[in-house]
Amino acid sequence: MTDSPEPAKPAARGRTRRFLTRLFSLPRWWPLPVLALTGAAGGAAYGLLVTPEYAATSYVVAVPAKDGEPVAALGFAQAYGRVATSDSTIAYARVAVGIPARALRAQVRTETSPDSPMIAITGTSSRPAEAADIANAVAEAVFVSSNQVAKSTGVQLVSFSQAIPPGRPSSPSARIATAVGGCAGGLLGGLVLLVRPRRRPRPAAASVPAPAGAGDSAERERV
Repeated sequence: MTDSPEPAKPAARGRTRRFLTRLFSLPRWWPLPVLALTGAAGGAAYGLLVTPEYAATSYVVAVPAKDGEPVAALGFAQAYGRVATSDSTIAYARVAVGIPARALRAQVRTETSPDSPMIAITGTSSRPAEAADIANAVAEAVFVSSNQVAKSTGVQLVSFSQAIPPGRPSSPSARIATAVGGCAGGLLGGLVLLVRPRRRPRPAAASVPAPAGAGDSAERERV
């Protein structure tokens, strides 16, 4: 004969009912500290486990020729900022830093401004010296390719500032990550409190008056 699983169902239902009873008996604001602590723990784990990332930036400036217009230099600065991550530029720079082209492209970003002919080329790496080498190598590649056509464009690039190895990582530290995670968890807990339905007070049990006939009969017996 096989044992019937029927007796286990009432026990499981009882455990579920007790769990729900304990859950709803907690204070209404319990999600706020729980989610804040959870977010802080997640942020601390991220700050401690993730490898720090360093960023170094090299700057180049587009300069017009003697008879050129500054507006032309501004336009070419925008174009050269986009060329900095092209295949030809990455292929030239990867030889200097010894990094595969696909990895190098992921470790480079450029920034330009519509009001300035300056190009910021930033290299990122887990090692400070390598981050500076990446930024300088890509800036050199853009510098060489642009100045080869400077006579026809009337604009040339000039090195404004070379990248140096940074002293601190650009990624958030464990303390900052913990604070950010705690704030995010607290914000989420506050939102949970806002959307969580409020408990309605139980109505008091109404007293039922005794029937009129029962009171009359009792009074008659006393008489």
